Order: sequence, then C-alpha cells, then structure tokens
Amino acid sequence: MIQRKDFDQSLEELRQLLQRMGKHVENTLSESISALQNLDEAKARAIIEKDIELNEMEEEVMDLGARLIVTQQPVAKDLRRIIVAFKISSDLERMGDLAIDISKVTLRLKGEALIKPLVDIPKMAELANEMVQESLQSYLDENTDLAYKMAKDDDEIDHLYSQIIRDLYTYMTAHPESLHQAIHLTLVGRYIERIADHATNIGESTVYLVTGHRPDLNV
Repeated sequence: MIQRKDFDQSLEELRQLLQRMGKHVENTLSESISALQNLDEAKARAIIEKDIELNEMEEEVMDLGARLIVTQQPVAKDLRRIIVAFKISSDLERMGDLAIDISKVTLRLKGEALIKPLVDIPKMAELANEMVQESLQSYLDENTDLAYKMAKDDDEIDHLYSQIIRDLYTYMTAHPESLHQAIHLTLVGRYIERIADHATNIGESTVYLVTGHRPDLNV
C-alpha cells in the first residue's frame, strides 16, 4: 500500500490531467468553429488528427485511477475523488469527439460557400467553452455554487440552439437549395448543445464529490 503523501500526489496528477484535457477540448472547439467559419479544410483535417491526444490522456486517467484503487483501497471521499475523475475524463473525451465532429462538417461542406454568416453558432461555442472552464474550476475548487451555475448556462445554450433551428428552417423554406448545408449547420448546433450537457455533467460530478449525492442539472 502506498503512503498517504504519494496518494495525494497521485490525486493531484489526476487533477492536472483533467485540466489538460479541458484545455484540449476548449482549443479543439474554438479551432473547429474557426475552421467552419472559414471553411478551412486543411485546418479541419489537422484538428481531427489531434484527436488521439485526448484519448491518450483519458487512458492515463483511467490507468492512474485504477492503480490507486488497487494499491490504496480508498474509501469515502477519497474513493469519490477517483470515481469523479473517471466520470469527468469520460465527459471531456466525449466533448472532444463532438468538437471533432464540427471539423468533419467543415470537410463535408467542401467546395461550398456559407449560406449566411455564422453568428449564433460561434456565440454558442463561446458559451460552451466558458462552461467547460467553469465546470472544471468548480471541480478543482470543489465549488458547488459554480457547479449549479451550469444549469443556468445550459438553458442559455438551449435557447441559442432553438434560435439556430428556427433561423435555418426559415432559410431552408425560402431557399430549398440550401437544404444540405442547413442540415449540417443544424448538426453543429446540436454538437455544441451536447458539449454543454457534458459540462453540466461535470457540475453534477462536483456536487457528488462534495456531498455524496448527484443532482440532475440537465432539466
């Protein structure tokens, strides 16, 4: 069995890994939106190629956490810290996949011009990135007030997503030839909305870490 000092150092390593994963997700989302706005195929491909980095970090979290459970046999809040690290790493990995999906949309729109300037989609992405930052900060600080804020931010994301759907539906009705691109832009909104849901999940995990009870913030 490892010493408590070594155990605490390993927990800190888990926290740092999750921070790195969060930064990777933020960068991937921002860069994917930039590639979409400019229909930059080369940039989109470069973003997709980096996806393996996030997967490798998730594996590091799982390996380290499993090793701690086997060697330390933690109980109570120490065990919750490891369980929460597993859950957060899974949410972050899924966020990364969704951000990659946005770059894949850019590739599918190859050769097209945007049917209209993107306004609400970048706004959604910016808010989603703020949620990623704040949800992880709530975890690092064990700040349940910040964790509960995720529910309010998620409502704002949902509102923007609904606005995007309405606007694109109106545009498709007037311009049937835009159907292909409009559907893909609707998917981008959906991907961002799902990223926000995963950030809300991190808020739930934070509350579970602190209190031992998991609320439902995705309502």
